[in-house]
Amino acid sequence: MANKVSTCDFCGKEIKEVKKIFSSETAHICDECITMCATVLEKEALQTSKKEFQKGLNVPIKIKEHLDEYVIGQDDAKKVLSVALYNHYKRIDKPIVKNVEIEKSNIMLVGPTGSGKTLLAKSLAKIMDVPFAVADATALTEAGYVGEDVESILSRLLAAADFDLEKAKRGIVYIDEIDKIANKSESATSGRDVSGEGVQQGLLKILEGADVYVPVKGSRKNSTAETVLFDTTHVLFICGGAFVGLRKDKDKKKSAVMGFVNGKEEEIEKKEIEAKELISFGLIPEFIGRIPVIAELDKLSKEDLIRVLKEPKNAITKQYEILFELDGVDLEFSDDALEEIAEIAVEKDVGARGLRGIIERIMLPLQYTIPSENNLASCIITKAYIRKEEEIELVYKDPNEKKSSDKKEISYSDIKK
Repeated sequence: MANKVSTCDFCGKEIKEVKKIFSSETAHICDECITMCATVLEKEALQTSKKEFQKGLNVPIKIKEHLDEYVIGQDDAKKVLSVALYNHYKRIDKPIVKNVEIEKSNIMLVGPTGSGKTLLAKSLAKIMDVPFAVADATALTEAGYVGEDVESILSRLLAAADFDLEKAKRGIVYIDEIDKIANKSESATSGRDVSGEGVQQGLLKILEGADVYVPVKGSRKNSTAETVLFDTTHVLFICGGAFVGLRKDKDKKKSAVMGFVNGKEEEIEKKEIEAKELISFGLIPEFIGRIPVIAELDKLSKEDLIRVLKEPKNAITKQYEILFELDGVDLEFSDDALEEIAEIAVEKDVGARGLRGIIERIMLPLQYTIPSENNLASCIITKAYIRKEEEIELVYKDPNEKKSSDKKEISYSDIKK
């Protein structure tokens, strides 16, 4: 029986047209078709695994939608964070693809106090269901000096993961007040800058990814402390700071111009922050080089603050409504009351973080007396009450049982000062 020339059953090519044809008793397939099938399977495997390698992770659009539920405004910063987070956890799952190593992209958040830097970082950790730790850069010092070592940051992350080392290695660390460790060598004081450039140098290795011996308990290593070897390769670091005066020269130039601001000047003002500006501020180039993603947060307007008061899932007003509900009282904030609270925050320039303090002063007399009330159904916070122009609006379950002295028991605090 004459030998038949083998052909590929998939593409129809003969053996002379390809490198090799693999045959069984009933079928033949060439090396080119095998390569094509392997590529298709690899792509499908990558697409399938991207939703499985980390709980809660989805596409950047979905991550931003999650952030929108907790943080008001800051759309540009949310998009930057969503993409950075998505790429970071893809990298954890597939650190090397087709012999290409994907490097880590840490994040820098630049924005005024109360603009939502810490809340954004916490919200990212929520969606990823990973350990989250907050560290204050102002407490860090060089090794050997009084204060906290940079390794203490990882100790907090380990504690947040219930001392599960593998879980901690996939966590998120937010380092606040990073602008406070800017290089102060040009200042009038002399001596070693133990909480400035030295700390930046100490942070370099953990930002990039290295094996670090971390004390299990406490903030400083010593000869008797129990330590574990912590690989920071897959830890996402988010640094935040207000960087007051970062664009001081531009602000001066703008204030010196009289008349209307033209479109070109507005465009210059909205220009993205560049790494060289942060270096000029006092952060060393090596430090900035390990934080390639920079997101700028805007100062919250009065309208933004009103939305902060009522829209997020954990809005401050919603929290107080629950607290009063536990006492059997319905609490309501009128629209003009929310506007007045936001106005006070703008005047004090405290941002969203200061809203709680303002509301605390407003609600203190109510929180003191209302738990004693058995007949109270609801109370309404109005602008007039906040301004001490009128008494609080109270609604009783049975008006006939209300005593005339009930309202007088609720005193007014000086909430504007």
